Amino acid sequence: MPHQEAEQTFRSYGKEDSEHYTKHRPNYHPSLYKAILNHHTYTGGKLDTLLDVGCGPGSHAVRTLAPHFAHAIGIDPGEGMITAAKNLLTTDPIFTKTSESIDFQVGSAEQLEKITPKNSVDLITASHAAHWFDMPLFWKSAANVLKPGGSVAIWASGEIRINPNIPAGRAIQQTIDLFWDRHFKDFVVPGNEMIKHSYADLLLPWTLPEPIDDFEKDTFYRREWSPSESFFDVENSEVSLNKWEKIMSTGTPVTRWREAHPDDAGTERDPLRKCRREIERLLHEAGVEKGKETVKGYTKGVLLMVKRQ
Repeated sequence: MPHQEAEQTFRSYGKEDSEHYTKHRPNYHPSLYKAILNHHTYTGGKLDTLLDVGCGPGSHAVRTLAPHFAHAIGIDPGEGMITAAKNLLTTDPIFTKTSESIDFQVGSAEQLEKITPKNSVDLITASHAAHWFDMPLFWKSAANVLKPGGSVAIWASGEIRINPNIPAGRAIQQTIDLFWDRHFKDFVVPGNEMIKHSYADLLLPWTLPEPIDDFEKDTFYRREWSPSESFFDVENSEVSLNKWEKIMSTGTPVTRWREAHPDDAGTERDPLRKCRREIERLLHEAGVEKGKETVKGYTKGVLLMVKRQ
């Protein structure tokens, strides 16, 4: 299987794009972070140094996990993402209260040695990012910087699905699917498809063309979150259509469509906005009052954890 292609959309994000992404991308549910920390420590992992790879503009992952570690590093290949992350250190109360020690640097998943010395990291995390890595190079690099007994935690979510039990829920999902296939499908790349399939094809150290022996296969941990569970902290709760639209706008296929249609992006001609208007119409027909339009959604999430020997 060929490695995933490098993601270029996020790499080109400027300050405004990066801040929009971090503001409207929801955080993960506490159960995910609990599962990561529990497995890491139960299998002998320490809580000295955290390295978050593909951190974006100061991702929720590094923010949430950093207080559990003595040191935390966040890296991303996009300079705009790192600039925004550093800015948040001084402007976002979440950072200033709990995560002042995060060190943000421009760096890639395939060259972790340029960021931190050999045998120096306890936990490497990759939140919704590994589908853009060159996995053979990533695993080789991770083996170099991880301490013996260190862990790699990789996770991602699939598509956001509408709860069928809300007013007009099934019709709303059909509308979203229709708009997606009609307008955004051509902007989906293999990395997007990989997360839809819960990382079933993600290359692991022992499934590489040239396997890496530094990792333990017998302690490999995989957990999937079902639709009845919450993978994001906004799941199974009502969100306004304004918030729904902003969450959906952080997806890379939508971003790519808007880059290809700059004059229509964010206007009433934008297919995401058109989709929202159709959802509003369906809710009104189902008896929902104007100004009270909300939806509930869920995703199928997956977590993979690998230990270094």
